[in-house]
Amino acid sequence: MTYPAEPIELRRKRLLWRSSHRGIREMDLFMGSFAQTRLPTMTESELSAFEGLIDLPDQELLSWITGEAAVPSTLSNALLSELLKFRP
Repeated sequence: MTYPAEPIELRRKRLLWRSSHRGIREMDLFMGSFAQTRLPTMTESELSAFEGLIDLPDQELLSWITGEAAVPSTLSNALLSELLKFRP
């Protein structure tokens, strides 16, 4: 979900909060750590890609992170690859 004319720093703060409050504690920790590390340097297009990742269900993302399932080619992008390689 994007907000029109939202200042970039406010957008980053919103994404950090959403990353750390997902529902599954493991995903809160993982996504929150990734967001703390990467959000400050993300470009506008990377922020949009990250918003798309945050909107995905926890179980789906977790299965990709743990390697239990392959990422569908339609969802694969550079930011998701970086996320999958990330280790807090």
